[in-house]
Amino acid sequence: MELLKEMCGIHAPAGNEVALKDFILKYIETNKSSWDHLPEIYEGDEFQDCIIVKFGKPTTAIFAHMDSIGFTVKYGKELVKIGGPVLKEGIKLVGKDSQGPIETELIIIEHENGSKSIEYLYDREIDRGTELVFKSDWREDSNFVQCCYMDNRLGVWNALKVAETLKDGVICFSCWEEHGGGSIGYLARFIYENWKVKQGLISDITWVTEGIEHGKGVAISMRDSGIPRRSYLNRIRAIAEKHAIEHQLEVEATGGSDGNQLQKSPYPFDWLFIGAPEDNVHSPDEKVHKSDIASMLELYRVLMKEL
Repeated sequence: MELLKEMCGIHAPAGNEVALKDFILKYIETNKSSWDHLPEIYEGDEFQDCIIVKFGKPTTAIFAHMDSIGFTVKYGKELVKIGGPVLKEGIKLVGKDSQGPIETELIIIEHENGSKSIEYLYDREIDRGTELVFKSDWREDSNFVQCCYMDNRLGVWNALKVAETLKDGVICFSCWEEHGGGSIGYLARFIYENWKVKQGLISDITWVTEGIEHGKGVAISMRDSGIPRRSYLNRIRAIAEKHAIEHQLEVEATGGSDGNQLQKSPYPFDWLFIGAPEDNVHSPDEKVHKSDIASMLELYRVLMKEL
């Protein structure tokens, strides 16, 4: 879990994923010689801060978003949300502006007219436009890992672990997912037009709910705010059952992912969200069971061989 622990502490809110991008590129360069197969790396201006990693003759792509939720400093001491972070008095936030590193905490101000604003508690005004993110506080025991930004550092971790043994496939590390998406369209265009890849797996983290529990296996999402094609879903369910990989079936009315953006692209992509469930969503205390992480990785490795 050392790789996951390190990534959870990297500053990479939506729109400023460059630090995690650089970390992933360095990690690949350092470790690829020990992988079963060497990949081709695509990155640069035409991909903005995204990365495409291509192995062999791909038929399926994994999509893992790099960005996290957080806050942008507005005027005075007001904060604006990046994505949908939990709002709770006393949450510790970190960042950096022109005067150096910052550690502050979130406060909620109630105004006379009944409205509320989100602010930070600090001894000076922080430069406007500065991004603040949850302070990393890693906790681990024999069953669980807990920290901010399991969503989606764990999805990135999963993709990097799949890369160790991957022979044929594509891994796309995307941006902006937490705040409206926007990179999936051109990533889909590139991998479809170059390699005719039109099958996607969304390596992301879902929620513990009344129907999805810790320790019961990776969640295969039958739907959220988007609905994947049933024939593709059925193929993946059959593969999971054939290999006796522990999994849970998720059905939700809300929520979304890079899968929604993939479905809206002008390319004939199938997609399915498959991810470990977490508790304390979008908070500094996101918590995931280790056995669910293991089943997530196992299923992805099998699917990238059989799809």
